Amino acid sequence: MTTNTKLYTLNYNETQTYLWALTFIAANTVLPQLFHLIPQGGIVFAPLSFVILAGAYKFGWKTGLLAALASPVVNNLIWGIPLWSVILVMALKLAFLALVAGLTAQYFKKTNLSLLIGVVLTAELLGGLCEWALTGSIAATIADFTIGWPGLLLQVLGTWAILKAIKR
Repeated sequence: MTTNTKLYTLNYNETQTYLWALTFIAANTVLPQLFHLIPQGGIVFAPLSFVILAGAYKFGWKTGLLAALASPVVNNLIWGIPLWSVILVMALKLAFLALVAGLTAQYFKKTNLSLLIGVVLTAELLGGLCEWALTGSIAATIADFTIGWPGLLLQVLGTWAILKAIKR
């Protein structure tokens, strides 16, 4: 189940990097609002992660990292969520996702479900360890899997579907 989607590794000296990062930041200001219409939708589905995963896998870790670090801050400034107290943890978790996704795509130069599952689980593990170290509580990390499993599934299947649909 490998797709022949064209993958890019954009650099910081390319205008496209910033245009795509702004596109993902904009998507990350609208998409979470739709999920917040569902009770605990933000926690269950983690919509910011979905956009970061798809963007970093398609356009590289640098583009994904820009969007990962800016998205929580922009959302807080516009909507008041996430709370400032969780922005650092959220930005770190999204940064790990962007780095792992972009580097995986760059190394393997293909997209398949097993790679996407590996990316999501690796990023969750790294981000969870960071969260545990910063907060001293493993409960939130465990909740990412117990409460947030629909979001993890959405990240993998949604990214697979998007990358398959946009083969160019």
